[in-house]
Amino acid sequence: MIKGRIVATAVIGAAALLLSLPAANAAQCGSSPAGFEGWKREFSAEAQGKGIGPTAISALMQTNYASATIAADRGQRSFSLSLDQFLAKRGATTIVAKGRQLKQSQAALFASIQQRYGVPPGPLIAIWGMETGFGSQRGNQNMLSSIATLAYDCRRPEFFTDQLYAALKLIDRGTLSGATRGSMHGEVGQTQFMPKNILAYGTGNLEVAANALNSTANFLKAHGWRAGAGYQPGEPNFAAIEAWNAAGVYQKAIALMGRQIDEGGTAALR
Repeated sequence: MIKGRIVATAVIGAAALLLSLPAANAAQCGSSPAGFEGWKREFSAEAQGKGIGPTAISALMQTNYASATIAADRGQRSFSLSLDQFLAKRGATTIVAKGRQLKQSQAALFASIQQRYGVPPGPLIAIWGMETGFGSQRGNQNMLSSIATLAYDCRRPEFFTDQLYAALKLIDRGTLSGATRGSMHGEVGQTQFMPKNILAYGTGNLEVAANALNSTANFLKAHGWRAGAGYQPGEPNFAAIEAWNAAGVYQKAIALMGRQIDEGGTAALR
């Protein structure tokens, strides 16, 4: 390694040269399909420079602009409903009834999860029912196209750019593929994980209910869930539910349904 004054002079010279050059342009967001193909080429070059491999780059280049995802992203009206309206729209009574049955029929699974993560069955089952109707509605959108479209879209590009890089890493690893199907925003699996959360908290194939439920409990524990503490609004574990989904009405619904599943009986949701 060369040392001394030569290195110092070289560093100063390089810094001056960099300051004199225009900043490199990142891939530019857009608000219509027109710029999507150009954006993919620019983003792919950036991703290659950050170590994303050829399998994932090839998958990215085959994505299509997901118009249905954009429409869904602009039309999330259910989160503006009152809590009673939201519970009715999402079928909370059915979720609780089915959830109580699943708590009994899969008691060993939920006991194992609670022992490992400290999370009781109720909120996990409520999330499972709310997200996919217990696995029956996992979405049929191309995951990578949905996330790439949202990373390109100017509404929330920073958030979805992070998700896109995570998805590309998962494709390189073979955990996901360019053909993986999911919901409108790119969520996948029985409890609908985004790619960054798969990287951080996923345990196995999330299309398998046991893996998805363990992963969800892992997420909640990582966000401060304390075994034995309450999870209603104002109680210690409610913050972990808040971390799962940012919508206040969703958070309250999960807490309410979870309590009814855990307590059993015939008490009403409200």
